[in-house]
Amino acid sequence: MKPIEFLGNSLDALREFPKEARRQGGFQLDKVQRGLEPDDWKPMKTVGPGVAEIRVRDVTGAFRVIYLARLDDAVYVLNCFEKKAQRTPQSEIKLARTRFKEAIRRQQ
Repeated sequence: MKPIEFLGNSLDALREFPKEARRQGGFQLDKVQRGLEPDDWKPMKTVGPGVAEIRVRDVTGAFRVIYLARLDDAVYVLNCFEKKAQRTPQSEIKLARTRFKEAIRRQQ
């Protein structure tokens, strides 16, 4: 099982999710750690190769956990946020892209 590395404030952001969304996000990350696919996800090629987004929905809204699992040493959680519009805000993608580059640097 791979360890999880939360980059930047991603752990704090996940902890700010409502209880059910936080629980579901944690459960899905556990699946990723074990080499399984989350229940609801999509690739995030705009962030970087191998990056994916876990989609969590509950009665309070839609939440996202962007992660990178293709590196050997860990699952890197790049960004966690509440999604308030149809499209993912560019600011969230840009933040995840910056953290993606940091994760790649850690591998070198």
